[in-house]
Amino acid sequence: VQLQASGGGLMQAGGSLRLSCAASGRTFSMYAMGWFRQAPGKEREFVAAITWTSRSTYTDSVKGRFTISRDNAKSMVYLQMNSLKSEDTAVYYCAQAVRPYYYDGPTGFGYWGQGTLVTVSS
Repeated sequence: VQLQASGGGLMQAGGSLRLSCAASGRTFSMYAMGWFRQAPGKEREFVAAITWTSRSTYTDSVKGRFTISRDNAKSMVYLQMNSLKSEDTAVYYCAQAVRPYYYDGPTGFGYWGQGTLVTVSS
């Protein structure tokens, strides 16, 4: 499995960014996909997930601001981030679930991309 995240950068608070992740190696449409982030000095945390049926879940701190989506034809997952805050600054990682057609929460992800840095200035 290969996951290649892109789209990070420097943005002012209140702005928007769209992260993309290209997946390969397995049949993309069969797996839940997710985004995680790791801020400096902190542990990696769950941000959002989308199942193979496009049902999405979010951590509370990004609800109403971030939107996860997927394009099965392109094997891509996206994270649209609006109303960015300084506390959103982190390296963002996309992830793929280990088991096909199964999602029971963030612990189900077992494949990770290399991360893309998002810096939000206040």
